[in-house]
Amino acid sequence: MDEDTWLASRFEEHRPRLTAIASRMLGSRTEADDAVQEAWIRFSRSDTSEVENLGAWLTTVVSRVCLNALQSRRTRSSEPLDAELLGAPPEEPGLDPEREALLADSVGLALLIVLDSLPPGERVAFVLHDMFAVPFEDIAPIVGRSPTAARQLASRARRHVQQTEAQDKPDRLRQSRLVDAFMAAARRGDFSALVELLDPDAVLRGDAAAVSLGGPEEARGAEAVAGFLVRARGARTALVDGAPALVWMPRGQLRVALLFTFSADKVAMVEAIAEPERLATLDLVLADDT
Repeated sequence: MDEDTWLASRFEEHRPRLTAIASRMLGSRTEADDAVQEAWIRFSRSDTSEVENLGAWLTTVVSRVCLNALQSRRTRSSEPLDAELLGAPPEEPGLDPEREALLADSVGLALLIVLDSLPPGERVAFVLHDMFAVPFEDIAPIVGRSPTAARQLASRARRHVQQTEAQDKPDRLRQSRLVDAFMAAARRGDFSALVELLDPDAVLRGDAAAVSLGGPEEARGAEAVAGFLVRARGARTALVDGAPALVWMPRGQLRVALLFTFSADKVAMVEAIAEPERLATLDLVLADDT
């Protein structure tokens, strides 16, 4: 095996975790892939022979790439740079130094949406520690802070997430929770629960490729739509072009995307997309990447 092949093999072992981290930080699978590719370029040009923990080294690299991207994004939108990166945060009496209970059993769509409201430093610290259990000693050099300051960044992010869930982007958050509930009902095979989540006049439409996979070209009425979607136990929640959706990805390949239209607190329409050309244009972030 030549050196290039050996390096590529070592990197590929860590790619899934790096992609998951970058997706959480950037909120876009396309941007996450770009960040991971940048990490590969830096890895291939660096001497890592003395690196004892390659996974931690690569996590640091991709996190710094993402932090730079987040800061650049805020600059382009004329927003000020994250104040948390410009000076030490004030001490916060009573702050629990341990990991606070925030996340449920899995990462839902609502949390992905809320992450977009965090300043870059808070988002990086929160994602690394609360989602990927990276210690604050390793987070500190990534955000250019002390371990104590990095801990406080994550704590502030945690509180911001809790507050934002109740205050900001209420429609998107409500819709994302509705899709999370929809997926949970499908996995339980709970037909009645699915009917309750659908508008009585709900419509499901599928493109030609979806029909060829066994879906209906059109189904009308909550019970008819639920009768098809109750079989979607293998689907996963995701953000598709920034909107809550379900996707079917056998062996990691996107085959079907279910896009939702909402009316009040109900699902009014479901569009089943399976045409490869259309799927290739979708920006996808999986909600349960780990």
